[in-house]
Amino acid sequence: MQREKRDLTRGPLGKQILFFSIPLIFSNLLQVLFNMADVAVLGKFAGTAALGAVGSTTTLVTMFTDFLIGLSGGINVLAARHFGAKDKKNMVETVHTSLILSIIVGFVLLFGGWIFSKGILLLLQTKQELLSGAILYIRIYLLGMPALAVYNFGNAVFSAVGETKRPLYYLSLAGASNIVLNLFFVIVCHMDVAGVAAASVISQYISAFLIVRALVRSREIYALRLSDLHISRNNAWAVIHIGVPAGLQNAIFQMANLFIQTGVNSFSATLVAGNAAAMNEDAIVFSVMMAFYTACGSFMGQNYGAGKKERIRKSYLFSLAYAFGSGMILGALMVFFGPSFLRLFTSDAAVIEAGMYRITFMGLFLGFSAFMDCTIAASRALGKSFIPTVIVLLGACVFRIIWVYTIFAYFQTVPSLYLLYIFSWSITAFAEILYFIHVYKKHISPIGSNECGMI
Repeated sequence: MQREKRDLTRGPLGKQILFFSIPLIFSNLLQVLFNMADVAVLGKFAGTAALGAVGSTTTLVTMFTDFLIGLSGGINVLAARHFGAKDKKNMVETVHTSLILSIIVGFVLLFGGWIFSKGILLLLQTKQELLSGAILYIRIYLLGMPALAVYNFGNAVFSAVGETKRPLYYLSLAGASNIVLNLFFVIVCHMDVAGVAAASVISQYISAFLIVRALVRSREIYALRLSDLHISRNNAWAVIHIGVPAGLQNAIFQMANLFIQTGVNSFSATLVAGNAAAMNEDAIVFSVMMAFYTACGSFMGQNYGAGKKERIRKSYLFSLAYAFGSGMILGALMVFFGPSFLRLFTSDAAVIEAGMYRITFMGLFLGFSAFMDCTIAASRALGKSFIPTVIVLLGACVFRIIWVYTIFAYFQTVPSLYLLYIFSWSITAFAEILYFIHVYKKHISPIGSNECGMI
């Protein structure tokens, strides 16, 4: 923790991106453990009904949290760009404006979720025996949205300047607290669904407090100062221009997944529980791959600000290679160790068998999603966020909804539901890559090696 910043505009890119991403991988995995701990403790100590109730909210919870991740992605890109350009004024304004915006968005999600979560769960045809538990869990969990927004803001700033270890340390403390509180609330206090939700909320506020304290104590240009805490109109618009489309894309993406959840809910409660347990496998692999997307944005952002044309292109290619390779390797391992993995969450043989349906179909194809997600991150690093969002809306979201109401409606089988993932990833990736090539040729190729204007 001696170094608070790292210059990403020089040095061996392949090695730099890998070592930059390792702390991010562990940070992302710890965030996944928040929800995994909920599911594991419930499956072991509260039963299948509680497990299914929390599992029914997974897509809805992800929709809210992914919006915050998208917003923080915009913060990361802009902070990295200003840091690479050594633009102190805009760096200070971006950091303080982003904190205020993050808090506002966190409370909007909190109140909006409280109002609409029950209606969405009913729309998803959540099993009646799971509905009350699902509503209780999601409403308590939403209390942590402001804290989650603040943590993601701080993580984005630290990542933008090349510091990925601090967020890992803070999240480790919060993650340990989450597991201890889970066990205490469920086993000792017999709070089941409410207990694991409360544990997650407390842990989120711990991580938010720690990361804000670190920014306040920092002496670098990205430090938080009360005297600088105000909204800069230009920087607020810049964050919104990149971050909000990214957040909306993530949220819309999950809305499309809500229709998939509706398909899952059309099967038995056992399959719903098995699907909920198996989704933790997706979360683990995606969290590793996501670290390389963050690295892509940070490296491209700093090099964009510094005018390093060749490093911009190579940052994308290295990040894509790492993400694809890690996704394919981890996905295959998950298929091989699937039954053992599922036993972490349940001892019910029928639930394990149901969970293996999803693990088998997803594990073999997860790596291919990198061509879509890493390319989107690269386009945003170059200041382009709206068109990638439209492409995802059409290629992944609309396509998935159409699939559910045509292919799945016709066959009504588990394979016909899960196969839509690889088809939607492939179609969307193809369009995203074509768009990125167009943006790169138009805006990056013509520039000189020592200057890079704003797109």
